[in-house]
Amino acid sequence: MELFSLEDRVAVVTGASGVLGGAIARGLAVAGARVGLLARRRGPLEDLADSLGESALVLEADVLDAAQLELARATVLDHWDRIDILVNAAGGNVPAATVGERSFFELPEAALDEVVKLNFNGTVLPCQVFGSVIAGGAIVNISSLAAHRALTRVVGYGAAKAAVENLTRWLAVELAPQGVRVNAVAPGFFVGEQNRTLLLDESGALTERGERIVKATPAGRFGEPDELAGTVIWLCSAAASFVTGVVIPVDGGFDAFSGV
Repeated sequence: MELFSLEDRVAVVTGASGVLGGAIARGLAVAGARVGLLARRRGPLEDLADSLGESALVLEADVLDAAQLELARATVLDHWDRIDILVNAAGGNVPAATVGERSFFELPEAALDEVVKLNFNGTVLPCQVFGSVIAGGAIVNISSLAAHRALTRVVGYGAAKAAVENLTRWLAVELAPQGVRVNAVAPGFFVGEQNRTLLLDESGALTERGERIVKATPAGRFGEPDELAGTVIWLCSAAASFVTGVVIPVDGGFDAFSGV
């Protein structure tokens, strides 16, 4: 058996229409898995599925809607008869839940509720729906270094991702008797749809915030999406068969650096 092969495994990736979720889905497919691509936006999912061929299945669903998730689960089971892997890549920040133009004391309660639901509830529900049919497989949640460090502006997002990490450890213990391993990956700074204008200007040069981040990253650059996918493949494979309940930073050393 090849340690990193996912041949004959069936995976579901939420948030597959995003930059990181799409890269993870492509990586799983290259490793041999058949992949259910789940997100609300059907167009990007179909484009990704076309590039992956018969190893991909489009699952248009909202991670906050249990009924839609259950329909997606039934679709995967009808198509491939099993689910072995779940990657929860859906999530993101909510602009109204950030500090900057407003102070912490002015943050709207509704915005904080929204960012927590998107990131925490949007991980819990897929774990309940898809995890209930996984046996001897793996769940990988996508956290963030904002859960480890007090990053400016993203107070709601950081707190929500910290909850995802606690959930990851709890589920690792809860699901161990079923042979299900549960881990998380905490990405550092990758350029995606939501943060592009914060990190890069119109010419592609670093913004002031982007320069500060790169300066605080020992690797001296942002991450590439495929570099995140490699860690997820490992966590889903036999190479990580005795790894559960951990959070792996993929950050170019950002979390290790004091800045001094």
